[in-house]
Amino acid sequence: MGLFKEVKKPVIKTGGSGADISATRPHFVEKTPPCVGTCPCGTDIRGWLTTIAQSEEYGRTHEQAYEMAWQKITEHNPFPAVCGRVCPHPCEDACNRSAKDGGVAINALERYVGDFGLSKALKLTKLTDEVHSEKVAVIGAGPAGLSCAYQLARRGYGVTVFEAFSHAGGMLRYGIPCYRLPRKVLDAEIQNILNVGIELRCNTQVGRDISLEQLRQDYAAIFVGIGAHKGAQLGVPGEGAPNVYTGTEFLNHANSGEAVDLGEKVIVVGGGDTAIDAARMSKRLGASVTIFYRRTRQEMPAIKPEIEGALEEGVQIDFLVAPVEILLKDGKAVGLKCIRMELGEPDASGRRRPVPIGGSEFETEATAIITAISQEPEWNGLAAIQPDKNWIKAGECGETGVDGVFAGGDDTGLALVTTAISQGQFAAKAIDAQLRGRKLESPFHGPTIKPEKIKLGWYKEMARHERAHLSAPERQKDSEIELGLSETEVFEEAKRCMSCGMCMDCQTCWMLCSNSCFVKQPKGEHFKIKLELCNGCQKCAQECPCGYIEMQ
Repeated sequence: MGLFKEVKKPVIKTGGSGADISATRPHFVEKTPPCVGTCPCGTDIRGWLTTIAQSEEYGRTHEQAYEMAWQKITEHNPFPAVCGRVCPHPCEDACNRSAKDGGVAINALERYVGDFGLSKALKLTKLTDEVHSEKVAVIGAGPAGLSCAYQLARRGYGVTVFEAFSHAGGMLRYGIPCYRLPRKVLDAEIQNILNVGIELRCNTQVGRDISLEQLRQDYAAIFVGIGAHKGAQLGVPGEGAPNVYTGTEFLNHANSGEAVDLGEKVIVVGGGDTAIDAARMSKRLGASVTIFYRRTRQEMPAIKPEIEGALEEGVQIDFLVAPVEILLKDGKAVGLKCIRMELGEPDASGRRRPVPIGGSEFETEATAIITAISQEPEWNGLAAIQPDKNWIKAGECGETGVDGVFAGGDDTGLALVTTAISQGQFAAKAIDAQLRGRKLESPFHGPTIKPEKIKLGWYKEMARHERAHLSAPERQKDSEIELGLSETEVFEEAKRCMSCGMCMDCQTCWMLCSNSCFVKQPKGEHFKIKLELCNGCQKCAQECPCGYIEMQ
């Protein structure tokens, strides 16, 4: 005999039939859709998509639905119009609809909702009218710093943001070109954040204009979000020539409107987003451009649509090439000596390691060279929190190990804009909990629901709506390349959301239940279950399209 006694489940008999029915009963169990699970900000993507998709059924006008969606997004992310343009949208890659006819175009819908908010001058709201005595300093007005400042200000704290550059935005302004992110969009969303009640001090560098020690005396907490504006060096001879730029240096000059004399032939070294942005910007300044990358296209970390855009515009990419030396004449770079590579075994990044091929060196001419291999923070004046290897080691909520100092964004490691926004958000919540003497509670997330738990066949085939683009000949220096969806396309695309793991009022359970266990509720509320009428037939759980019902 085993250690455990077998326990038989009770048998429930239906009225007069004598049929054995399961003792389990249906329960509503909300699941985490993979779009939400992969969004660094934790935005309720399913919630705001279904708000739009179900607007007519719930008696809302389109404008009311857009405003509600905007409010849902900005609970976590005050940059919907920005992220709708520059986020590489991992949520779409994870979308369960990808297993049917293509993931929902979440990023395009976010852009539409963000632009709607700007066109209607919607205001970000505070969570409380209470004003706390404690003040918080934020170092850096990039996406992490502004996100943190926003979440603190709406919780009643006085916040001052110290920015070393002349304008707020960080890498959003100084790293991303206008053709990807129009400045009027960035400026409008930044101003909306500041209007919550945030003081911004530009041209103020901590360590030069005010010390970190002074901030620690004057403020109850500090958030460090200085970003990573310092380009990494190649470490080859000739790199100090005046016409050799790092990617961040070049983009900072170009995005600030400064004249940059590149000449006719530019070489860009690197394969990330900064390299692609630098190449496309150089093309707009009139140069012919070649990118040298030491691996193959498959390993390029840059966003794939941006690579395609560069190729459409005539940028050449030479793969499996690494620089050896920058060739000089009269102190200026006139070319690049390179060596061909082949891929060996995977390295720590998981990508195959590039290995030089002996005797394959070659030289190529250039009037300017841009090195965009990586970037890191500048630590001037912040020695007290400067970590080893140039990155702050921060906890899940931005804790640095220095009392009262939190951090987030690219100074903790290079990542997505949405990651920086989320880190600012989480740090603000941690600062609030610390100052109020409360325990920081982790948000509850149910189990992630996968495609096998969705009745994909129940949903109608609907082709994904793609954003139109300006053709390569139409593209100007500052013209936005990617165009938005129309209102009709927005509603059709929102209806492609399958509401994975959450009721969408499809009425399948109500129609299938012969015992009338499911009771309709007033508009705005989902069904309720009368368990006392249930015989456990399981049809509702078996046929629920979105996987919301479970037998327990």
